[in-house]
Amino acid sequence: MPEMSEHGPESRRDGDAATAISGHSAGRLGDRFDPAYTRVFLTGNQALVRALLARAWLDARAGRRTGGFVSGYRGSPLGAFDRDLQSAACELAAADIHFIPGVNEELAATAIWGSQQLGLFPGARVEGAFGLWYGKGPGVDRSGDAFKHANLAGTAPMGGVLAVAGDDHAGVSSTTAHQSEYAFVDAQIPVLAPASVQEIFDLAVTGIEMSRASGMWVALKCPSDIVEQGATIDVALDRFRFAAPPADGSLHIRWPDRVTDAEARLEGPKRDAALAFARANGIDRSFGKTAASRIGIVAAGKSWADAEEALDLLGLDDTARAQAGIALYKPTLVWPLEPESLRAFAAGLDR
Repeated sequence: MPEMSEHGPESRRDGDAATAISGHSAGRLGDRFDPAYTRVFLTGNQALVRALLARAWLDARAGRRTGGFVSGYRGSPLGAFDRDLQSAACELAAADIHFIPGVNEELAATAIWGSQQLGLFPGARVEGAFGLWYGKGPGVDRSGDAFKHANLAGTAPMGGVLAVAGDDHAGVSSTTAHQSEYAFVDAQIPVLAPASVQEIFDLAVTGIEMSRASGMWVALKCPSDIVEQGATIDVALDRFRFAAPPADGSLHIRWPDRVTDAEARLEGPKRDAALAFARANGIDRSFGKTAASRIGIVAAGKSWADAEEALDLLGLDDTARAQAGIALYKPTLVWPLEPESLRAFAAGLDR
């Protein structure tokens, strides 16, 4: 997981990126998906595309033969995602990542489930295929049965699945105001909540790694306030160094598999593995905690950005917060909550 500062991941260069960029007299829109460029301007949807490519490049760097499969159903705030995938068709093909839009959300989820079954049959030409499902909040609701069965079955050790939910909290472009965490919790799928475009990229890559480590699907909550932004972000591959035990297959998809055995793995060792991954990779972070801290503020996702803005409007910069005894905690994994880091943050606080 990339190192995180209080205001987001620290900016670093991968090799001589400055030279690579200055060597071009004019930039091209396609450069945002070029591995030679490690600091690029991306929208939230484009950050997801770049994350897919980064996952493939990281696997290739590690000597792994993997592919990727993307399917879902568009809808605001992910309405432009399929267009961005199509604009990067050449780069995705070169990375052996295949995009097939779903007829509907649950058929797309079922297809992603199928991508995790490559190792169960002879003839696979890759070690595994990582999958990405996408859909807006109502699409999450209608895919519940597919999510439950696919997560119960599990992911492949060299596969992994990220389920990206475009949430519209205010009902601006939807018939209902909605948020997807409850549906994912019902399917026992861990939920990551990014607070910026940078974190959409970081957590998309990290979420697939968590899925591989735990054998679970992993959800990425992308509300319109976050995914519809654009920002210049750091996309260097050297940002990612994961602490995770090697995937030995004990938590992963298999056949045949008794449903009671699958449920016991999901509710026990698989969830424990997801929490252990989050703890080992510092997914949840505390800021400004000292022995003098007495007030703790916990916020995640879009609320994290809101909390920081509120503190800034009150004139409470890092120094003023320390003097006031205020510490902040950012649970990026919003379900299940990782208890050890949260307890360590809360220790010694009055409220």
